[in-house]
Parts: sequence; structure tokens; C-alpha cells
Amino acid sequence: MRDFIKRALKKLKKLTAEQTQELLVRAAAEIDRLETVLDSLAEGILVCDTQHSLVMANKYADRFLPLSHHEPSGGPIWRHINHDALRDFFQTTLKEGDRVEEREFDVDSKGIQRLLSISVLPLVRDHQVSGSLIYVEDITEKRKKEARLRRAENLASLTTLAAGVAHEIKNPLGSISIHIQLMQKALTANKDLFFQAQRQTGQDPAEYFNLLERYIGIVNEEIDRLNHIVVDFLFAVRPMNMELREGNLNALIEDLMAFVRYELEEARIECILCLGELPPIIFDERYMKQALLNLIKNAIAAMPDGGRLTVTTEPEDMAIRLVIQDTGVGISEENLSKIFEPYFTTKAAGSGLGLTLVFKIIREHRGEVTVKSKEGEGACFIITLPVPQRERRLIGYEG
Repeated sequence: MRDFIKRALKKLKKLTAEQTQELLVRAAAEIDRLETVLDSLAEGILVCDTQHSLVMANKYADRFLPLSHHEPSGGPIWRHINHDALRDFFQTTLKEGDRVEEREFDVDSKGIQRLLSISVLPLVRDHQVSGSLIYVEDITEKRKKEARLRRAENLASLTTLAAGVAHEIKNPLGSISIHIQLMQKALTANKDLFFQAQRQTGQDPAEYFNLLERYIGIVNEEIDRLNHIVVDFLFAVRPMNMELREGNLNALIEDLMAFVRYELEEARIECILCLGELPPIIFDERYMKQALLNLIKNAIAAMPDGGRLTVTTEPEDMAIRLVIQDTGVGISEENLSKIFEPYFTTKAAGSGLGLTLVFKIIREHRGEVTVKSKEGEGACFIITLPVPQRERRLIGYEG
């Protein structure tokens, strides 16, 4: 088609009015077809001329790039970018004529944070650079899938380690605990004899026994702490024997919040429940309570001076959505991508397995768990669980 238009343009002076009109109609149709193709792409395409002014942008680029406007006569493209990092990137790259591929930027697109991959390539025609081509791809979901896959791989790698290491630690802990108890019983039984002997020297035997009992108490505390770590570790890596039953998630949440009510009151935390009408779903009550309790305990720890805990449920398309939001210290951007990884913790006495367990339990329910947070602005955990489909709908076909 384009060859036809080129040949026709060479004979333009010889064309009749009807032939010229037909040529314009065909050219318009060709342009319309090309614009339709570009607007149908799932990536952003922008074209700049040699003066770096924006000549063309498809709908995807308009949707995701923070552009104020893009008229051809509006000056260089970076003047119309409402994003400091992007503006500097375009100005530097286009002025220096660099070829840059897959540079990533966090961009707020209509109130939603998006991760964009941007490439800038020279636009070459007849061996001459005639402008620049900017390629934009939304890789938000791609990065989320990679993070989920990495977490799943981390959990899988721990399974082989679990059987040997956990039991090797747990067995001597049990033996130590038993012998500490025997020592305590022996000390108690011999107190009277020791007191009688020490009275003759005038020394205070209570000080000796108090010191001994304090040391033994510390050992017992450390044994309990190690034992909890091992139990959590085994729970994190062993296959879960789910007892899935149909139930109402709102009822489970109400029971759980009643259970932690006094703890929340002690911590001066206001609890707000916004429970929407939900369809029944399939879940294991024991494991689901464990996952939600871990999130609530984390929220309490994140609000040492009190605050507000909001639990929201609502139906979604073929799923239900559960949101647990606090007004605590928040999570730094650096740690946000690591919090579900095994043994990652910011707590001095944390095992680093609490959120790993949450992730595993929700995945076992074929759900998803994500987090949004900024340091100093609280954290928001979002759980999505599927609703069982009772009917299979057939796609109708009309011949």
C-alpha cells in the first residue's frame, strides 16, 4: 500500500481530481490502520523528532506515562513529563543520543503505583537518525510474579533441611530441659540441709539459692525460645495437612478479634471491623486463624504507642478480599520486598518465620497476599481468596 502511495505521489501533477481524492482516502485509511495497530499494543510507543519533540504516542503510553500534553510544537518531550526522575532521564538520554534499554521507574498512574520499564532507541531511516523511539512496558505484575516464585523456591529449599536440622536441635533441647528440671528439684530438696550447714558460718544461704535459681530460669527461657523457633521452622517447611471446609470468613474474624480484644485494649489500639457480606469459601479454620493472628500480632508490635487496626472484608470478582491495616511504624521500601522471605526479621527477638507462615498458608488456600506500606505511615496487608464456583457456564455459540 505504501509503495502504491509513493508511486502515486511521483505522478501527482498528472492525477485527476478523482484520482487525487482516491489517493487521499487510501492514505488516510493506511494511517488509520497503523494508528489502530499501535493503539492495540500492550506496550507504550512514543516517537520524537530530531528536536526531541513528541510526534506520536499510542494510547498505552498516554495511559501510563505522566504526560501533560504532547503537541508536536510543544517543545522537547521532557518539558511535558510530570515526574522528576523521568524528566531528567529523558533530557539526558535524548540530548546525548544514548541508547538505553529497560531502565526501571516507579510511577504513580492514576493513584496506583506502577513499575515501568523504559527503553530509548534511535529511529533510523535511510541510514540516518531521524528521531527517537521510546518503548514503555508495565512490568509491575511481572516483578510480583518473580517475587512470589522466589519466595516459593525459598520455602521449597528449606524442606530438605527441615528433617535433619530441626530434629537435631529439638532433641538435645528436650534433654537439657529435663535435666534442668531435675536440678531444680534437687536444689529444692536440699535447701533445708544447706541452710543448717550455712547457719553455723553466719552466711546468708538465700542469696546463693536466689542466684542459682535466676541462672536456671534464664536457661529455661532460652530453651523455650529455641524450641519455639524449631516448632515454627518445622511448621514452615512441612507439607500442610489441610482440613478444608466451607465456612464464613467473617465469623472466623469476629471470633479471632474477640480473642485478642484484651491484648488490643492493653496496647491502646482501637479495632475497627468493616465486614462486608461475603459468600462462603473453603478454608482450614485452624491454619487461617494462625495466619491472621500472625498479622494482628505484627500490627500490635508495630504500634508501641497505640493506634488503630482496621480489618475490612469485601467481595471481589470470583474472590473475596481481606485487608488488615494498621497505623504503625510502617515498612521501609528496602525491606518491603523481603518481608515474606524465611528468616528475614527486623525484630530483636523475632524468628523471621511469622510472615513466611502467612504466605505459605494463604498460598495453600490458592490465595494471594500482598503488602503496601511506607515508613512512618503504617502497613496494609491484602489477602485475596478464591470463591468456589458451583456452576460451570458454557460459552454459547451462534452459527
